[in-house]
Amino acid sequence: MSADAAPTLKAFTENNNIKHLLLADFRRQMLPEYGAMVTDEKSPIFRYAKRAYFIIDRQGVLRFAKIQDNPLDLFKPDEVLKALKESGA
Repeated sequence: MSADAAPTLKAFTENNNIKHLLLADFRRQMLPEYGAMVTDEKSPIFRYAKRAYFIIDRQGVLRFAKIQDNPLDLFKPDEVLKALKESGA
């Protein structure tokens, strides 16, 4: 899920040969529900998306969520693959 507009994500997937679906939440309707948006009105980054990782299975069930407060804290690829394998998705 990204706070970027759908056309931006479409270009990203095409440029990077990504085959899976990326979700856009440009209006920021889903991000707060997942706890993945800064909601403190006093924050200089109010309504910014947080760095977050979600694994959602084919039935739409959330199987894994990791939300980072610091956007520079990235999951390593092997951590993402381990979470995917353990999620059973």
